[in-house]
Amino acid sequence: MVRNIVFYTDSFLKFYYRQEPKVQEKVEYVLEMIRYELKVPAKFFKPLKNTGGICEVRVITATKSIRILGFIDSGNIVVLTNCFLKKTQKTPKKEIAKAQSLRERYYANK
Repeated sequence: MVRNIVFYTDSFLKFYYRQEPKVQEKVEYVLEMIRYELKVPAKFFKPLKNTGGICEVRVITATKSIRILGFIDSGNIVVLTNCFLKKTQKTPKKEIAKAQSLRERYYANK
């Protein structure tokens, strides 16, 4: 199974291009795993509880813990909405709300 990865808005790309090359490589590695692996380990990609289908992509480096939020559309399309550096144990509600809002806008414009 090949999943298509779509970036909804330019939020992800702006964040990505601000990262150093080693971090960009790690992000690319995780996204390639999501794209091509049949079963992606939960430590890299998992649905968040009580969010109505928002998923979290986890990229962990020696110095940063990056989270990319999004959702799955039509089974094989992963739509990435927003990303941030995770600084606490819990995913910030503000970031989840932003992903949910962008998901609503995505479906309204589809």
